[in-house]
Amino acid sequence: MSSIKLESNASGTGIFTIASPNSNTNRTLTLPDNTGTILTGSSAITRSQLPAGSVLQVVSTTKTDTASTTSTSFSDVSGLSVTITPTSSTSKIFIILTLGSVGNTVNTVKFNILRNSTNIAQPASGGNSSTINHFPGATVSATGDCASFLDSPATTSAITYKIQWAVDGSTGYLNRHTGNTDYNSVSTITAMEIAA
Repeated sequence: MSSIKLESNASGTGIFTIASPNSNTNRTLTLPDNTGTILTGSSAITRSQLPAGSVLQVVSTTKTDTASTTSTSFSDVSGLSVTITPTSSTSKIFIILTLGSVGNTVNTVKFNILRNSTNIAQPASGGNSSTINHFPGATVSATGDCASFLDSPATTSAITYKIQWAVDGSTGYLNRHTGNTDYNSVSTITAMEIAA
């Protein structure tokens, strides 16, 4: 049968006592069949010890002001970007984009998610394709949009995820109603590093 061996440290002088709790119940503590170190209340678990799928870090930016554009070419949405530095080149980055309200009286408003200067989360086809195509439902309406994407940047360098937008025509609005500035909202972009 296997046995338990208590081994002292020749360099130390302290006395370590294993004390039982104040209990009237018989209990058995089963040791794991592997080598390791006992964790204490002050022990820190490193990121490398976390299992795949664990969230390693989260960064987020919220845009609270309103914006408008008449550009038919994509340009940055001011205040809607995040920068994250992955701890491992195998990590995934999960992007969550929430647009509070988007409006255009007659034309489409298009949004792209970019990793640095590269478009990601793109459809397989379409002449006017983008991450989000917002079609106006009525001449003075504004509704929210959202998108999420699991990116594989394969780097430990700092990455900036940002949002660009453009319109097919007329004026596109973000965080506000097309015809009323009293119904404003917020937009958020969040990046989470996921252990591979």
